[in-house]
Amino acid sequence: MLSALELKNRLEIAQEASWRAGRITLEYFQAGVAVRTKTDGSPVTQADIRAEEEIRHLLRQHFPHDAIVGEEGDQERARLEGTWYIDPIDGTRSFVCGVPFYGVLVAFEAYGEVLLGVVHFPALQEVIWAARGEGCYWNGRRAQVSSVSKLQDAVLLITDTFHMEKLGHGPAWRRLCEATKLQRTWGDAYGHMLVATGRAEIMIDPRMNVWDCGPLLPILSEAGGRFTDWNGNPTIHGENAFSANAALHQEVQNLLTATNS
Repeated sequence: MLSALELKNRLEIAQEASWRAGRITLEYFQAGVAVRTKTDGSPVTQADIRAEEEIRHLLRQHFPHDAIVGEEGDQERARLEGTWYIDPIDGTRSFVCGVPFYGVLVAFEAYGEVLLGVVHFPALQEVIWAARGEGCYWNGRRAQVSSVSKLQDAVLLITDTFHMEKLGHGPAWRRLCEATKLQRTWGDAYGHMLVATGRAEIMIDPRMNVWDCGPLLPILSEAGGRFTDWNGNPTIHGENAFSANAALHQEVQNLLTATNS
């Protein structure tokens, strides 16, 4: 496993990589950037491509033996001893619309454990990071999930309700809406970070890729919350995911996985 010094070094490089990539995205933000549709139907821009190239260059320079798995570039085979997961623009649709709720995601996993994660929101000038055993920090100050313990007082987030319905989870969504105080579409990684920093209690994602999840698990864990798939497994390799504070996690999971009716 990594020593404390090695972990600190990787965290510092991850922070630097997210900052450099974020600076690139701002060159294109609200500037009418051209958009191309990928084979999976998702959008990609030159900002995505350049930002990922910048992250890859810095990681390869400092850690040439680690694998790198990113959304826009080559997806190398993960290595047990060290793999980076990167998403240069999580929330590209928001980015294209000129909405500032997009983020740069960087995470490092070794021997089955995600050891650190950084989420940087360039247009909001916010950064949230965490490393195993070191706590979670939001713009330099300690971050924690909220202490809300009743679903009726909780803020529920999702990127959009369309995919919940399309994937057959409409009843689960309606159950959660009926049980919670407020529902908003402050989505993508931003929603999960609102949970980590105590500004919301629940964030639901019916479909996820590993680069979408990378930093979310260590950040939520170090903030005192939970990030799992819908079956309650703490993983970045699941098909779906949700974040919640520790007090509400089990109750939310029960509503998500109850038989649809």
